[in-house]
Amino acid sequence: MTETPEPAPFFLLVGDDERRIAVRVTADAAANGRPGVVWCGGFLSDMRGTKAEELARWGAVHGRRVVRFDYSGHGESGGDFIDGTISRWLEDALAVFDRETAGPQIVVGSSMGGWIALLLARALAARGESARLAGLVLIAPAPDFTEELVWKAMTPQIRAEVMEKGVWYRESEYGPPQPFTRRLIEDGRRNLVLGAPFAVGCPVRILQGVADDTVPWQHAMKLVTCLAEDDVVVTLVKDGDHRLSRPEDIERILAAVESIG
Repeated sequence: MTETPEPAPFFLLVGDDERRIAVRVTADAAANGRPGVVWCGGFLSDMRGTKAEELARWGAVHGRRVVRFDYSGHGESGGDFIDGTISRWLEDALAVFDRETAGPQIVVGSSMGGWIALLLARALAARGESARLAGLVLIAPAPDFTEELVWKAMTPQIRAEVMEKGVWYRESEYGPPQPFTRRLIEDGRRNLVLGAPFAVGCPVRILQGVADDTVPWQHAMKLVTCLAEDDVVVTLVKDGDHRLSRPEDIERILAAVESIG
């Protein structure tokens, strides 16, 4: 069977500084009224990763419109990563959602993308557009990670470095050292979602690896307690790591999307 060619990226200008945001769309040949899908990637990730590519491939096979993009400072988009904040990346996601989708959408958010997806849901609710969300599929979701998983884990010396120098670099097993800026930490505090109940108004499916040493499975359960009013299903993958990119993990992700619509 001949594979569908990879769609070329196009670019949207976003924000007052006109950031060039790279977008790829898998055409909806015969979606039959089913929701579209929007991919929100993780911190220092991009839309050419395994999960995003497999989701796009699934969309091509099943005639489903799949929209994926790179936040500013990520992948093929313009801008410097070190200038990024949660608010800035949410603005990127909202711009893509508004300009490149129509009708109900399933938003699939991986790691930090889970936080962006929740903030996207909150922004749509504030605009009275909650009906635009058919569901959320959150993979190892990391809401509030800048505070709960980064700042609180820092030693007093590292915190002082962040405050005084404006940036600290954390070693990463997934690539080069990761910069955490004072701007990112402080902006993250303005976008916290955990700690009090809130409703997204649509089905939520969460996939979480128990062996995840980046976002502990207990963090996902904190999120579940905040979504008391929603239809939430959590799948704990006992031997799953943070990436959840193995073939069996991809099958679970696609099944979660299909379970919504």
